[in-house]
Amino acid sequence: MALILLIETATKSCSVSLSSENKIIATKHEVNEQYSHAEKLTVFITELFKNQDFIMQDLDAVAVSKGPGSYTGLRIGTSTAKGLCFALDVPLISVSTLKAMAFGMAKKEKSDLYCPMIDARRMEVYNAFYDKNNKKIRGVQADIIDNESYQKELEEKVLFFGDGAEKCKGIIKHKNAKFLDGIYPNSKDMIVLANQKYTNKDFEDVAYFEPFYLKDFIAGKKS
Repeated sequence: MALILLIETATKSCSVSLSSENKIIATKHEVNEQYSHAEKLTVFITELFKNQDFIMQDLDAVAVSKGPGSYTGLRIGTSTAKGLCFALDVPLISVSTLKAMAFGMAKKEKSDLYCPMIDARRMEVYNAFYDKNNKKIRGVQADIIDNESYQKELEEKVLFFGDGAEKCKGIIKHKNAKFLDGIYPNSKDMIVLANQKYTNKDFEDVAYFEPFYLKDFIAGKKS
């Protein structure tokens, strides 16, 4: 029975869950426009263990959402996960943010294809395509959206979701396109993928693991 801590900080969503045997024991989740992960993450993790029969030293592994997404959010999630792995001497598991989003959505909504989208800059989104069995149909890309986007994929019914999808629904006009608003990555959707990696001993090197940023960080100018 593997006790795994799941950490998701790739977007505005700060989400942590405690899982065992593909079941969620406890979870904390908040979407904050201020990206307050640095203040909330460790507090949320501590709160997970309140009123539980487990303590943090009982963890068998820590799983972190590896991106793509917010540079700062991914750094905070990864550094926290690494710190716990070092301190507790447990393995680190990484889970694709988009793959976990698609996995979770396929359990709730029916579609031929699933396209999780994470907001990037202007009309750009990070996205990928998966089928109903979570098989990758098209890998992760950063796309600038126009009315000709995804014509090949839209030969089938596609469900677009995530904060990136919200700015695309006014541009992608196709009978096979469906959009869901208000969807953010959630640590609960990582549980099955994290357990699969734990069973297969598919672990990251704690010292050298880096998140999947997809694009280089560009700092904004101070006003």
